[in-house]
Formats: sequence, C-alpha cells, structure tokens
Amino acid sequence: MQKLSSEQVAHVARLARLALNETEQERFAVQLGQILAYAEKIRELDLEGVEPTAHVLGLTNVTRRDEVRASLDRDEVLRNGPEVENGYFRVPRVVEEA
Repeated sequence: MQKLSSEQVAHVARLARLALNETEQERFAVQLGQILAYAEKIRELDLEGVEPTAHVLGLTNVTRRDEVRASLDRDEVLRNGPEVENGYFRVPRVVEEA
C-alpha cells in the first residue's frame, strides 16, 4: 500500500476545497493510499483486446419521442391553483423591490 505524504493529502484537500485537521489528514492519507493500491492492482490486469468503456451497461435513450399533442385547457388548469389573477397563478412575492 502506498503511503501519501501529508503535503499530498493537503494538496488534494485544497483542490476539493476541504479544510482538514491533522487527524483527518492522517485518516485520508490511509484511505487514499488504499484507493491508489486498488487502482495499481487493476493496472496489473491483462486487458489486451478489451475495449474501454465508460459504463458497464449500454446506454439507452429513455426519453419519449417529441409528438405534438393537445395540451391541457388553460381555464381548467387555472381552476386547480389556489389563486388566479389576470389569467396566471398568483404566488407570493419572493423578490423585494429595491
């Protein structure tokens, strides 16, 4: 297992915008070392003829086709809202005027 220096852990923490104390740096040094050791094991595999993949399973587009359909009736939709004003839903103000 690779042992990372505290400077390396601090550098990775800075990149991740994490503030680590000394105890956390020591713990993460061990954990990151274990991750790197596992990655090194994978590098030892004979992958000749194996195509690189980003996903284990094939990706399928699961969105529906764009089809023109009749939409809901505006008045019917507005009847479902708590308050309506001038043909729109009335909602509480969320932005104060300056």
